Parts: sequence; structure tokens; C-alpha cells
Amino acid sequence: MSLAIGIDLGTSGCRAVAIDARGDIHAQAAVAMPAPVRDGVAVSQEPALWWQAVEHCLSQLLTGIPTTEISAIAVDGTSASLLLTDAEGTPQGPALMYNDARAQDQARRIAELAPPGTAAQGASSALAKLLWLQDRGATRNASHALHQADWIAARLSGRYGVSDYNNALKLGYDPVADRWPRWLEALQAPRQLLPTVVAPGSLLGTIAPAQADHFGLPETTRIIAGTTDSTAAFLATGAGEVGEAVTCLGSTLVLKVIAERPVFAAEYGVYSQPLLLRGKQRWLVGGASNSGGAVLRQFFTDAEMQALTPQLHPEWRTCLEYYPLPSTGERFPISDPHLAPRLTPRPKDDARFFQALLEGLTRIEAKAYRLLAELGAPYPVSVRTTGGGAVNPAWTRMRETALGIPLIPAAHTEAAFGAAKLALEQI
Repeated sequence: MSLAIGIDLGTSGCRAVAIDARGDIHAQAAVAMPAPVRDGVAVSQEPALWWQAVEHCLSQLLTGIPTTEISAIAVDGTSASLLLTDAEGTPQGPALMYNDARAQDQARRIAELAPPGTAAQGASSALAKLLWLQDRGATRNASHALHQADWIAARLSGRYGVSDYNNALKLGYDPVADRWPRWLEALQAPRQLLPTVVAPGSLLGTIAPAQADHFGLPETTRIIAGTTDSTAAFLATGAGEVGEAVTCLGSTLVLKVIAERPVFAAEYGVYSQPLLLRGKQRWLVGGASNSGGAVLRQFFTDAEMQALTPQLHPEWRTCLEYYPLPSTGERFPISDPHLAPRLTPRPKDDARFFQALLEGLTRIEAKAYRLLAELGAPYPVSVRTTGGGAVNPAWTRMRETALGIPLIPAAHTEAAFGAAKLALEQI
């Protein structure tokens, strides 16, 4: 039997799963990792911590399955987490994490010179980070600019300087033209550091002999190009047809729907990424609201929300027209950096207040899918759900009524499973 391994690397831990061609799980593992270091808007992490987490997680996973059955490995990681390495892959300093926003000046330069539809807009984009590093002379002795998943896959294969087009989007890659755009020259971006870009699921090579020996894996084990964590999580759900959508009810509210054509609307943070499904070119069109579970946790603990859920009445509206935001500013489906949270009046009954918050989140989700449809994406034929909110039955009934479409259980919700599905493509 041939098994594929998916590795999901986040900011606070690593998960891994081994599956067979039918999608049956044979082993799982998870290890914690120290959180990134935050200093104001600067957020960094030592890449060595990533590799240590991968080593421990993979070693743990392999204790439960015959290593001779491992045929392929793929890795997903946080989007826009960037590091510089030398030609041998040695990091040239800490990685700037996905939510690092120190590159404000560089983001303004990008906004002036780059087309508005690029996913490389904003201070947290990988391109803004690369320009920030260049402005400080950090690129002078570097050979590669890589993302989190790129570097781990390269450690396994020995092949540095390659990325997938999902990770490369926020570095400026043009997914429609399938190339690095010419406007990067106007920004004087260090083109020599940009990776070769391949499709997720592409063969990068076989495992490096030293790593095969270290983990006890066959030297024929294939290392496969991975993707971003959000795309891997989407793949894990089982969505695969045009019009099928996934909502992540996590700390923020993230929506994606499969479309035949790309849609870009930078003013709403809406962008598209290529998605090859069953040999057909498709696109994931989506956006992210600042609203989400983080707002709920400002008022209730997870235990309190669980206790309040049986008291909810999704068939009755509270008529409290909340717009739940953790702080001032919204990006999608309303683009307004000055939009203030609307969370008053607060009723004395905690259950009614909790329901009103969920109603507000539900309206945001419905408005977001309508906006995507107005911009040219299909309105969902069904929605699968990931994140903590997926297990709240009352909220599910509210959402199903508001969206007017079926809410289908996700086949899996772990990004590692989606990465393993990519690895299966090369078995």
C-alpha cells in the first residue's frame, strides 16, 4: 500500500497526517511550537523552530506506520511568511511572519506602481516584506526568497528556489499570465531572489539522501509542491466543483468559492488563486472579513458559548442589527477602514446577546457571498464549514436560512489532510 503524507506548518505548531489513495487516515501527529516574537507591528520567528517542529512531528507520525509504504510528502504553510536563505538554504535571519506589518512604506510604493488586482498589496504581503528587507541591505548576500512551505519542502528535497503559485501570489506572481510581472522592475524588486513557480501538486524531486536516512524513509519518496494553509484546508473539505464554497468560521471570517474564471477586486481584498481540479483549471475566489470568532471571544469563553448555545432560538430574530468587529475597520464585504463595531444596545440576557452576535456574523457572510456573485463569481450551490464555529448547530441553522443553500459537512477540516491530497497526485 502506498501512503501520502501531508504536513501543515502554522505559527504555533505542526500537524501531519498519512492517508492512502482512498483518503483513509493511517496515522496523525501534532507538536507545539513557540509562538512568533511580536514587537508592535513586527512579527518574526526563527525558521529553525519550523524544522524542529517538522522533525518531531514527522518522527512521531512514522512510529505508527511502515515507513516503506511512504510514497510522497507535501507541505502547506502560512501565506506570506517570508525568509531569505543562501544558496544552500541556510536562513539569513528570522522569518517575517504572515501578519508582520512593518513594511508600511514599501506597501505604499507597491500601491503606487502595482496594479490594484495583485494579491501583493498591503504591508503584510510577502512582496512588501521582501522590499523592506532589501531596503535594509538584508538581501545582499541572499540567494533565495522563500515562504514557509517552500523552505520545509526544500529541506526535504534539497531543491531550493521553488515555490507554488498559491504561496507566490502575495510575492507578486501573476496567476493569470503565469509569470512574474514586469511591474516588479519598476519597484526594483530583487528578481534574482524570486523562486521558480510551479503548480501545487507538482513533483519537486525525491527526498534528499540525508533526510531519507534521518527519517528512515525510502529514497524514492517524492517531495511534492504544496500550497498555503488556507488552500490546503479548502482541499481537505471535499469541495471540488464550480459553485461549491467553504466558509472558515475561525478568528476571522474567510470565504472561498470555486469559479471557472478569476475575479479580482482589490478594494474589497478579493483575489483569486489558481486551482487545478481533476485536470481542469479552476479558481478559488474569496475574501476575508475582520469579523469572526475573535469578536465572540471578547465577550464569552468557549465554555460559555457552549453553555449558551442550547438557549438560542435561531427561528426568532433578535432585531439587534449588530456588525461585530474586534476593532475599528473592515475590509470585506464592506471596505471601510473607519467602520466602527456596532454592538449596542446590549441586552441583559447573555443568550440573546450571543444570538445577536451570531446573527451579525451570519449577515456578514451572506452579504459577502452576494458581493462575490456581483463581482462575477458564482453564488454558492453549497457551503462547507471549517473552524470552531462549524460545530454550533444553532448558528448553522441561522446561516442555512440566510444563505438559502445547503450547508454540507466538511469531509475533513485539517489543512494537513489537504496537503496529503496534493501528495497523492504524484502516487
